[in-house]
Amino acid sequence: MKGHMNTQLGEILIENEVIAKYAGSAAVECFGVVGMAYVSMKDGLVKLLKRDSISQGVNVVIEESGISVALHIIVAYGVSISAVADNLISNVKYKVEEFTGMKVEKINVFVEGVRVMD
Repeated sequence: MKGHMNTQLGEILIENEVIAKYAGSAAVECFGVVGMAYVSMKDGLVKLLKRDSISQGVNVVIEESGISVALHIIVAYGVSISAVADNLISNVKYKVEEFTGMKVEKINVFVEGVRVMD
């Protein structure tokens, strides 16, 4: 299902991929997040995604009740995962709701790895 809004001038449809890219960009801006992750189902390896393929680490489901977002991230070594997750959830929720005009119902964060920062 696509994001759907009606305005006085017409109808707006937003592709899931657009929301995924925006949510991924908002996620990597957060302190403690090294980047988005992609988990290969074939061999179970976790891959750090480059900036241009950031949406592969984000799953977006749009329902009548709102948007559900799943973020697969890699965190920096030594940070509090719960603090990073709380900050990530509030930041992504605010930015996606402002961007789309739709309600974000739920955000799930999956920490796929830890990376030591230089």
